[in-house]
Amino acid sequence: MSELLKNIDARTRLAGTNKLEILLFTLGVDQRTGRRETFGINVFKVREVMRTPAITAAPEMPSSVEGMVSLRGVLVPVVDLGRYVGVGSDVKRDIMIVTEYNGHTQGFLVEAVDTILRLDWSQMRVPPEMLTANMGGLVTAVTELADNKLVMMLDVEKVLAETTPQEDQHLYRSIVPIEGDVPAVYFADDSSIARKQIERTLEAMGVHGVGSINGRAAWEELQRVAHHAQSTGRQVSDLVSLVLTDVEMPEMDGYILTKSIKSDPRFTGIPVIMHSSLSGMSNQQLGKSVGVDEYVPKFEPQRLAETLRRLIKRGAQ
Repeated sequence: MSELLKNIDARTRLAGTNKLEILLFTLGVDQRTGRRETFGINVFKVREVMRTPAITAAPEMPSSVEGMVSLRGVLVPVVDLGRYVGVGSDVKRDIMIVTEYNGHTQGFLVEAVDTILRLDWSQMRVPPEMLTANMGGLVTAVTELADNKLVMMLDVEKVLAETTPQEDQHLYRSIVPIEGDVPAVYFADDSSIARKQIERTLEAMGVHGVGSINGRAAWEELQRVAHHAQSTGRQVSDLVSLVLTDVEMPEMDGYILTKSIKSDPRFTGIPVIMHSSLSGMSNQQLGKSVGVDEYVPKFEPQRLAETLRRLIKRGAQ
């Protein structure tokens, strides 16, 4: 399995080209449908794939958390993804995908890993409402393979949020509202958990936010705003204080959204903040290369608020 992820660092070259690579895996047969569904996770978030080492049970953990394993002297929580999703209850999942995002390392137990699939973000679609409802909002994007097999991208940020201690409420209460009238902040993220946390941060700051579920939807919304500004003889900066974007999103990723904004003269002076769980230095450098003004890792509401405040004040001068 180490061969499967060989030269993973080189894969960061895909970022900024609206392409991605996903590791395909299964969790077992879904008793509700009788099918063995295929899931995917962005390779950028995968550190390694391994046989599951001995797991030590830990008290007061969510039911889907099997316990902890020691990886190179560091204790890492292990989530049984099948139990979390509610499939493959009779399957022994002895393969562990070690993931790293949002500054956290965790192991995901799966039935089997298949292959790495390279595709364009435009091939990833927003999941239909029925699938979203059936999966409890766990699927952020879907794509169809040549054999008509559906691949579902899991909202790993939602998994992390629901299997780790709840965030401290004081992190939002300590955010100081920004003074004066501020144009809206436009943000794009395919994770419902991420959008909710952004909304709470903006609400604590007293700033109106306009959210979109991916880069394409955000770009279409921003184009409508720019057209309205032109038709009323105003500047876009009168209506948009800045844009906050995730990196990984179906149909259009954050790099392409940023390129689109920065290459359009109507948006001159509008800052773009990249807000991502992919907090590695290579991803930050790629963000800078397409014109991103700041890079803020998820989920640090105080740091996000400080960055928003600084750029909003800078734009108001």
